[in-house]
Amino acid sequence: MNYGDELRREIMSEGVTPLIGVFDMFSASVAAQHYNGLFVSGFGFAASYYGLPDIGFIAWPDMVAFVQRLRLAFPGQHLLVDIDDGYVDPEVACHVIEQLEMIGASGVILEDQQRPRRCGHVDGKRILPLPEYLEKLDLVLRTRQDLVVVARTDATDEEEILVRAAALAETDADVILVDGVRSVDWIHRVRSVIGGKPLLFNQIAGGKSPRISLPELAEFGVNVAIYSTPCLFAAQTAMDEALLRLKSDNGRLPEITAGGVGVKESLALLERNISRNHPKKNKELADLPV
Repeated sequence: MNYGDELRREIMSEGVTPLIGVFDMFSASVAAQHYNGLFVSGFGFAASYYGLPDIGFIAWPDMVAFVQRLRLAFPGQHLLVDIDDGYVDPEVACHVIEQLEMIGASGVILEDQQRPRRCGHVDGKRILPLPEYLEKLDLVLRTRQDLVVVARTDATDEEEILVRAAALAETDADVILVDGVRSVDWIHRVRSVIGGKPLLFNQIAGGKSPRISLPELAEFGVNVAIYSTPCLFAAQTAMDEALLRLKSDNGRLPEITAGGVGVKESLALLERNISRNHPKKNKELADLPV
């Protein structure tokens, strides 16, 4: 399967392609029950793997290893990977691109921030000079074979946002992302300067962007929507509530009720990820005696 082309076809089809942010193998197992597209979130991975905020701690071999485990467990899902600023150096960015494409990633997001980087929905972001980012992006685009590349700007100055969006649309990047877009009006303004280039919208609970449904995004000309943190934030809330209840009940576990999760339900979820349980790509070969 050519994962890049599969995602590219999905993006170019009607409607908005939703990609759900996952932070570890278990969150991906849950998300894959409901959506066929996963977003390997830098915010979530930094929180889960390092217990640190998303400000530049991720080492590229850790991210590549995580994506490799994801692809083995989820051979049919789209995997869009957040590679931040390409781990600073353009040569490193290109090396990571080759690694990710080899293990079956569908696409990457490359941002124009400079270190120290920050989450796209907080204040204090600093961006690279546009020519420097375009040079890095060009190297990445010339390195990839079929991988989808999302060019992302974290500009916050209104004039600079439009200048950068237009410049990114002139490249061979597949999709454009202006992160932290602040209103529906700004979605329209960005769309007006990028022409027919596909547009990605990132919304995160408590972030700068408005909460917008997929049908509404489609009306605004958005092609892809990533949801970086619903699994991560839901897990934090649920774990807090479960442990507070355990404490208040003096260590007595609650009864498993209808729709609840216990050992049986959790194992059933995880057993789907075993390779022998994956759908066979070639039925004729699968039917041959062994």
